[in-house]
Amino acid sequence: MTDRPFWSEGADRPSRWLITCDHATNRVPNWVDGGDLGIAPADMARHIAYDVGAAGLARNLAAAMDAPVIGSDFSRLVIDPNRGEDDPTLLMRLYDGTVIPANKHADAAERRRRLDRLHRPYHHALAALADRHPHRCICAVHSFTPQLRGRPPRPWQVGILYSHRDARLGPAMVAACRDKGWITGENQPYDGHLQGDSIDRHALDHGRPNLLIEVRNDLIASPEGQSLWAARLAPVIARVLVESGV
Repeated sequence: MTDRPFWSEGADRPSRWLITCDHATNRVPNWVDGGDLGIAPADMARHIAYDVGAAGLARNLAAAMDAPVIGSDFSRLVIDPNRGEDDPTLLMRLYDGTVIPANKHADAAERRRRLDRLHRPYHHALAALADRHPHRCICAVHSFTPQLRGRPPRPWQVGILYSHRDARLGPAMVAACRDKGWITGENQPYDGHLQGDSIDRHALDHGRPNLLIEVRNDLIASPEGQSLWAARLAPVIARVLVESGV
Protein backbone atom coordinates (compact mmCIF):
# COMPACT_ATOMS: atom_id res chain seq x y z
CA MET A 1 0.00 0.00 0.00
CA THR A 2 1.01 3.59 -0.56
CA ASP A 3 2.45 5.80 2.16
CA ARG A 4 1.24 8.97 0.43
CA PRO A 5 0.21 11.18 3.37
CA PHE A 6 -2.70 13.04 1.76
CA TRP A 7 -4.86 13.60 -1.30
CA SER A 8 -6.44 16.84 -2.46
CA GLU A 9 -8.66 18.13 -5.23
CA GLY A 10 -9.65 21.52 -6.60
CA ALA A 11 -6.91 23.68 -5.13
CA ASP A 12 -7.89 26.55 -7.44
CA ARG A 13 -11.64 26.38 -6.81
CA PRO A 14 -12.88 29.84 -5.78
CA SER A 15 -14.99 29.12 -2.70
CA ARG A 16 -14.03 30.54 0.67
CA TRP A 17 -14.64 27.06 2.05
CA LEU A 18 -11.94 24.44 2.41
CA ILE A 19 -13.37 20.98 3.03
CA THR A 20 -11.17 18.68 5.12
CA CYS A 21 -11.39 14.99 5.94
CA ASP A 22 -8.94 13.98 8.65
CA HIS A 23 -9.97 10.33 8.81
CA ALA A 24 -10.50 9.63 5.14
CA THR A 25 -8.98 6.17 4.74
CA ASN A 26 -7.95 2.99 6.53
CA ARG A 27 -4.67 2.55 4.62
CA VAL A 28 -1.59 1.33 6.46
CA PRO A 29 1.78 2.13 4.84
CA ASN A 30 4.02 -0.86 4.12
CA TRP A 31 6.74 0.57 6.34
CA VAL A 32 4.45 0.31 9.39
CA ASP A 33 4.74 -3.32 10.48
CA GLY A 34 4.60 -4.46 6.85
CA GLY A 35 1.28 -2.71 6.27
CA ASP A 36 -0.55 -4.66 8.97
CA LEU A 37 -1.44 -3.30 12.41
CA GLY A 38 -2.16 -6.80 13.68
CA ILE A 39 -5.93 -6.48 13.89
CA ALA A 40 -8.60 -8.34 11.93
CA PRO A 41 -9.77 -7.06 8.53
CA ALA A 42 -13.23 -6.61 10.03
CA ASP A 43 -11.76 -4.19 12.58
CA MET A 44 -9.87 -2.32 9.86
CA ALA A 45 -13.24 -1.80 8.15
CA ARG A 46 -14.76 -0.30 11.31
CA HIS A 47 -14.93 3.28 12.51
CA ILE A 48 -11.86 2.70 14.66
CA ALA A 49 -9.63 2.71 11.56
CA TYR A 50 -11.26 5.59 9.62
CA ASP A 51 -14.44 7.60 9.26
CA VAL A 52 -16.62 5.38 7.09
CA GLY A 53 -18.12 7.31 4.17
CA ALA A 54 -16.54 10.64 5.13
CA ALA A 55 -14.13 10.87 2.19
CA GLY A 56 -16.89 10.41 -0.37
CA LEU A 57 -19.09 12.89 1.44
CA ALA A 58 -16.23 15.43 1.58
CA ARG A 59 -15.48 15.07 -2.14
CA ASN A 60 -19.15 15.44 -3.10
CA LEU A 61 -19.59 18.38 -0.77
CA ALA A 62 -16.52 20.13 -2.17
CA ALA A 63 -17.72 19.63 -5.74
CA ALA A 64 -21.18 20.97 -4.88
CA MET A 65 -19.66 24.04 -3.21
CA ASP A 66 -16.88 24.59 -5.79
CA ALA A 67 -14.40 24.30 -2.92
CA PRO A 68 -11.02 22.62 -2.50
CA VAL A 69 -10.86 19.44 -0.45
CA ILE A 70 -8.07 17.59 1.32
CA GLY A 71 -8.00 14.27 3.14
CA SER A 72 -5.49 12.12 4.95
CA ASP A 73 -4.31 8.95 3.21
CA PHE A 74 -3.43 6.85 6.26
CA SER A 75 -5.46 5.20 8.98
CA ARG A 76 -6.13 7.06 12.18
CA LEU A 77 -4.75 3.95 13.93
CA VAL A 78 -1.34 4.53 12.34
CA ILE A 79 -1.30 8.06 13.70
CA ASP A 80 -4.30 10.31 14.24
CA PRO A 81 -4.13 13.53 12.19
CA ASN A 82 -6.95 15.03 14.25
CA ARG A 83 -4.81 15.04 17.37
CA GLY A 84 -2.09 17.43 18.44
CA GLU A 85 1.46 16.12 18.44
CA ASP A 86 1.52 15.94 22.24
CA ASP A 87 -1.87 14.25 22.60
CA PRO A 88 -1.61 10.90 24.44
CA THR A 89 -4.15 9.39 22.00
CA LEU A 90 -2.02 10.21 18.95
CA LEU A 91 -1.12 6.50 18.69
CA MET A 92 -4.05 4.52 19.99
CA ARG A 93 -3.26 1.24 21.72
CA LEU A 94 -6.87 0.33 22.52
CA TYR A 95 -9.93 1.65 20.72
CA ASP A 96 -13.58 0.64 21.21
CA GLY A 97 -12.60 -2.75 22.60
CA THR A 98 -9.87 -3.56 20.07
CA VAL A 99 -6.18 -3.77 21.02
CA ILE A 100 -3.83 -2.40 18.33
CA PRO A 101 -0.76 -4.71 18.47
CA ALA A 102 1.42 -2.60 16.15
CA ASN A 103 1.02 0.36 18.51
CA LYS A 104 1.36 -1.50 21.79
CA HIS A 105 5.15 -1.21 21.88
CA ALA A 106 5.66 1.76 19.51
CA ASP A 107 8.49 3.83 21.02
CA ALA A 108 9.37 7.50 20.73
CA ALA A 109 11.42 6.92 17.57
CA GLU A 110 8.49 5.18 15.86
CA ARG A 111 6.19 7.99 16.93
CA ARG A 112 8.58 10.57 15.41
CA ARG A 113 8.82 8.55 12.21
CA ARG A 114 5.05 8.50 11.76
CA LEU A 115 4.84 12.20 12.59
CA ASP A 116 7.52 13.07 10.02
CA ARG A 117 6.22 10.87 7.21
CA LEU A 118 2.45 11.22 7.64
CA HIS A 119 1.02 13.61 10.24
CA ARG A 120 3.21 16.65 9.53
CA PRO A 121 3.06 16.49 5.70
CA TYR A 122 -0.73 16.29 5.87
CA HIS A 123 -0.95 19.36 8.08
CA HIS A 124 1.58 21.29 5.99
CA ALA A 125 -0.53 20.62 2.88
CA LEU A 126 -3.73 21.56 4.70
CA ALA A 127 -2.16 24.81 5.90
CA ALA A 128 -1.03 25.67 2.37
CA LEU A 129 -4.53 25.15 0.99
CA ALA A 130 -6.03 27.20 3.79
CA ASP A 131 -3.66 30.07 2.99
CA ARG A 132 -4.73 30.23 -0.67
CA HIS A 133 -7.84 32.28 0.15
CA PRO A 134 -7.60 35.47 2.26
CA HIS A 135 -11.03 34.88 3.80
CA ARG A 136 -10.88 31.13 4.21
CA CYS A 137 -13.50 29.14 6.10
CA ILE A 138 -12.91 25.51 7.07
CA CYS A 139 -15.47 22.72 7.14
CA ALA A 140 -14.21 19.48 8.63
CA VAL A 141 -16.14 16.36 7.61
CA HIS A 142 -16.30 13.32 9.88
CA SER A 143 -18.59 10.37 10.48
CA PHE A 144 -19.55 8.49 13.63
CA THR A 145 -20.63 4.95 14.36
CA PRO A 146 -24.29 4.38 15.29
CA GLN A 147 -23.24 2.57 18.47
CA LEU A 148 -20.04 2.03 20.42
CA ARG A 149 -19.59 -1.40 21.97
CA GLY A 150 -21.47 -1.64 25.24
CA ARG A 151 -22.97 1.83 24.84
CA PRO A 152 -26.50 3.03 23.97
CA PRO A 153 -27.42 3.62 20.32
CA ARG A 154 -26.73 7.12 19.04
CA PRO A 155 -29.93 8.68 17.68
CA TRP A 156 -28.47 11.61 15.77
CA GLN A 157 -28.27 11.73 12.00
CA VAL A 158 -25.93 14.70 12.07
CA GLY A 159 -23.71 16.20 14.74
CA ILE A 160 -22.49 19.80 14.57
CA LEU A 161 -19.41 20.42 16.69
CA TYR A 162 -17.98 23.81 17.55
CA SER A 163 -15.62 25.30 20.10
CA HIS A 164 -16.44 27.76 22.85
CA ARG A 165 -13.71 29.85 21.22
CA ASP A 166 -15.80 30.44 18.10
CA ALA A 167 -19.59 30.07 18.00
CA ARG A 168 -20.16 32.21 14.90
CA LEU A 169 -21.43 29.35 12.71
CA GLY A 170 -21.99 26.28 14.88
CA PRO A 171 -25.24 27.14 16.70
CA ALA A 172 -26.77 28.55 13.50
CA MET A 173 -25.86 25.35 11.66
CA VAL A 174 -27.48 23.27 14.41
CA ALA A 175 -30.68 25.28 14.08
CA ALA A 176 -30.63 25.07 10.28
CA CYS A 177 -30.20 21.29 10.34
CA ARG A 178 -33.03 20.89 12.85
CA ASP A 179 -35.23 23.09 10.67
CA LYS A 180 -34.70 20.50 7.93
CA GLY A 181 -36.06 17.83 10.25
CA TRP A 182 -32.73 16.09 10.77
CA ILE A 183 -32.02 14.66 14.22
CA THR A 184 -29.07 16.89 15.02
CA GLY A 185 -26.67 16.78 17.94
CA GLU A 186 -25.12 19.99 19.25
CA ASN A 187 -21.57 19.10 20.29
CA GLN A 188 -22.72 15.48 20.16
CA PRO A 189 -21.67 12.71 19.90
CA TYR A 190 -18.36 14.45 20.76
CA ASP A 191 -17.31 17.64 22.47
CA GLY A 192 -16.67 20.50 20.08
CA HIS A 193 -13.21 21.51 21.28
CA LEU A 194 -10.08 19.44 21.44
CA GLN A 195 -6.83 21.26 22.08
CA GLY A 196 -4.46 20.83 19.15
CA ASP A 197 -6.94 19.18 16.79
CA SER A 198 -7.26 20.19 13.14
CA ILE A 199 -9.93 22.86 13.68
CA ASP A 200 -7.98 24.27 16.61
CA ARG A 201 -4.79 24.39 14.57
CA HIS A 202 -6.04 25.59 11.16
CA ALA A 203 -9.18 27.56 12.01
CA LEU A 204 -9.35 28.77 15.61
CA ASP A 205 -5.69 29.79 15.81
CA HIS A 206 -6.16 31.91 12.66
CA GLY A 207 -9.60 33.35 13.39
CA ARG A 208 -11.15 31.46 10.48
CA PRO A 209 -14.89 30.70 10.55
CA ASN A 210 -15.41 26.96 10.84
CA LEU A 211 -17.76 24.03 11.10
CA LEU A 212 -17.20 20.42 12.05
CA ILE A 213 -19.89 18.16 10.66
CA GLU A 214 -20.36 14.57 11.80
CA VAL A 215 -22.76 12.33 9.84
CA ARG A 216 -23.80 8.92 11.16
CA ASN A 217 -21.86 6.47 9.06
CA ASP A 218 -24.69 4.11 8.15
CA LEU A 219 -26.26 7.04 6.28
CA ILE A 220 -23.18 7.61 4.09
CA ALA A 221 -21.70 4.12 3.75
CA SER A 222 -22.75 3.99 0.07
CA PRO A 223 -21.91 6.38 -2.78
CA GLU A 224 -25.62 7.14 -3.05
CA GLY A 225 -25.79 8.16 0.59
CA GLN A 226 -22.69 10.31 0.25
CA SER A 227 -24.14 12.11 -2.77
CA LEU A 228 -27.51 12.57 -1.06
CA TRP A 229 -26.11 14.07 2.12
CA ALA A 230 -23.70 16.31 0.22
CA ALA A 231 -26.62 17.69 -1.77
CA ARG A 232 -28.56 18.22 1.45
CA LEU A 233 -25.76 19.86 3.41
CA ALA A 234 -24.13 22.10 0.78
CA PRO A 235 -26.90 24.72 0.49
CA VAL A 236 -27.40 24.79 4.27
CA ILE A 237 -23.70 25.43 4.88
CA ALA A 238 -23.65 28.16 2.24
CA ARG A 239 -26.75 29.86 3.68
CA VAL A 240 -25.45 29.76 7.26
CA LEU A 241 -22.24 31.49 6.21
CA VAL A 242 -24.06 34.20 4.25
CA GLU A 243 -26.53 34.86 7.04
CA SER A 244 -23.75 35.03 9.62
CA GLY A 245 -22.17 37.99 7.90
CA VAL A 246 -18.65 36.82 8.77
